Amino acid sequence: MRFNMKRFIQIMTAYVLAICAVPQSVFAQAAEHVVTPSEMIKVAVDASKARQQNLNTVREFVSSEKARNALQSSGMRPEQVKDAVASLSDVEIAQLAAKVQTTQADFAAGKMSDHDLIVILIAIAALILIIVAVR
Repeated sequence: MRFNMKRFIQIMTAYVLAICAVPQSVFAQAAEHVVTPSEMIKVAVDASKARQQNLNTVREFVSSEKARNALQSSGMRPEQVKDAVASLSDVEIAQLAAKVQTTQADFAAGKMSDHDLIVILIAIAALILIIVAVR
């Protein structure tokens, strides 16, 4: 088995021509799907900010005076509920934050009474503790 330089050059030429024959649009399509590191960092930072904002919304709601009184009267520890919020997923926290904002807006607008607010608060706290216990 002898090295044939002429055959080697022929094969290499065929490879180079094959690569050059590929349309540039194929390479351009591949480049369109590339996400830059700065874009990935921005998405991660935005997600982190959104999670923190949602956490703060739910924690503030649970930390209110009415919430603490309602939780204690139902046999729940407010600290336990506040701590459990952090272990929820981003989606769960976002859903709870949306419910909290709706509830607070309805209460401020006079669409619900103190009793309704307490019932909703206890339901949210129970939901948080159940989700955490199931994991």
